[in-house]
Amino acid sequence: MASSRNKNFIFMLISFLIILATTSFSSALFSAKHVVIVNKLVTRATLIVHCMNKGEDKGVISLGPGDSFDFRFRVNLRKTTVYTCSFAWPGNTATFDIFRADRDDNPQSKVGVCSECIWSIYEPAPCRDRRDGGQPNCFPWAS
Repeated sequence: MASSRNKNFIFMLISFLIILATTSFSSALFSAKHVVIVNKLVTRATLIVHCMNKGEDKGVISLGPGDSFDFRFRVNLRKTTVYTCSFAWPGNTATFDIFRADRDDNPQSKVGVCSECIWSIYEPAPCRDRRDGGQPNCFPWAS
């Protein structure tokens, strides 16, 4: 009798895992993100961008005026994913967390969830564009 229960439990567990792996629930659990960084420096200078997280370095990218750079990833299970970027343009360097799960993947955050996080980089501040066309959300540089 116990053997039959174990087989049923294992069958149900495997079935649940298969369903979980093939449904949008797993997509929501490990939400896909697309970060886009656009050079909108008013001085029309070239912007040097270097983004990374704990396990991945996106490399150093040079963006001319109006150019963009993008990358995709999934938020980790604990929702602690952070991508930090350094930015450099003539006479200036700055850093900013271009993606933070607590800010960008949290329905309770001031700026809400973004699946496509579009960032316009200006001299005074990085600004996350709003999908509804409203005023962008600008943040202070970390350094």
